[in-house]
Amino acid sequence: MFELQNDILTVEEMMDALYIGRNYAYKLLNSGEISGFRVGKSWRIPRKSLEEFVLEKCKNKNST
Repeated sequence: MFELQNDILTVEEMMDALYIGRNYAYKLLNSGEISGFRVGKSWRIPRKSLEEFVLEKCKNKNST
């Protein structure tokens, strides 16, 4: 789906993929809209979580 090299992304890579800012990225992670986990103080996001988020947003937009 995305042209990303890794199966585990950093917040910066997620921001680049979704064209969003840092505050919104952390809002998505802290709310659980995008699943991720912390390694120390850094977030790691499975690429599958990002893909599921995008597909869910597309599905919700098409059903309204």
